[in-house]
Amino acid sequence: MSTYRAVHVVSKGKLELAQKPLLDPPAGHVRIRVEACGVCHSDAITVDGLLPIQYPRVPGHEAVGKIDVIGPGVEGWHVGQRVGVGFLGGSCGYCEYCRDGDLVNCTNQAFTGVQHDGGYAEVMIAKARGLMSVPDELSSVDAAPLLCAGITTFSALRNSPARAGDLVAIFGVGGLGHLGVQYARHMGFEVVAIDRGADRAELAKKLGAHHYIDGSTTDVAKALEALGGASVVVATASGGKAVAAALSGLRRGGVVISLGATDEPIELSAFELLFKGLGVEGALTGTPSAGDATLKFSALSDVAAMVETMPLERAAEAYARMMSGQARFRMVLTMV
Repeated sequence: MSTYRAVHVVSKGKLELAQKPLLDPPAGHVRIRVEACGVCHSDAITVDGLLPIQYPRVPGHEAVGKIDVIGPGVEGWHVGQRVGVGFLGGSCGYCEYCRDGDLVNCTNQAFTGVQHDGGYAEVMIAKARGLMSVPDELSSVDAAPLLCAGITTFSALRNSPARAGDLVAIFGVGGLGHLGVQYARHMGFEVVAIDRGADRAELAKKLGAHHYIDGSTTDVAKALEALGGASVVVATASGGKAVAAALSGLRRGGVVISLGATDEPIELSAFELLFKGLGVEGALTGTPSAGDATLKFSALSDVAAMVETMPLERAAEAYARMMSGQARFRMVLTMV
């Protein structure tokens, strides 16, 4: 087999199925036979050209597959091992942030599917530093969405100041939020799910929420205050207004963690920040080690994304369905 199938972006908004030549991985990299790849909203960076992109480019940063070739200088991985590749393509190991242990903010780290080809393909080459180990208990389809949506919500909650028994709110029961509710419940928090519409209440309870707040009919901040105030609000919805709305619902010393990427400004009350000791943070995915922990925790706790699958050749359709908000809740491409 000298070629493989891939769906690449040839120009802004245009995805095409193509045959690409099979190459050996360079030093420090491995070649992976992809089995499944999630379709994430962040793929818009490549598909819609939100960052400078050298086309053609294969998107996809929720890829799971088996290593079939190991490049020179790679240690700790073996042929046949099932691995995952997330948004962060692998740290450099020598920049200021890497030397301080902050691998997420490595200044020389490329993004998977942005600066180099990603997982909308039967084969991909990935930097060994960015690989995550996939437990046998998780299928490749189930593991794929956990490499971005999963690790983002899991890391935000695990690294938050909340402790077991604290009130934690998940703002938005969607692609990230439906995983966030599950993680929060299994971490031992008292979980509040917040969304718009009564139709999400039953789903939120099934996912593990103890309480549901309908933001379309209820003042979110007052509802949280009535429950005693949240130690942490994880805002998965894209929008500064959602973050601001949650701020008054925090207890003293509480924090809002924003996961939704948006240009919308966040309007905050300096009075509340000062006199209640509140905080607002952002969280971007996690280290490979955090990815390992996300996958292991998910397997142990039976946390799973709600997914719809489509074959690789229907990637454009899957992407359009995801972007339109019709997917419930994650789209995953399969390569077989």
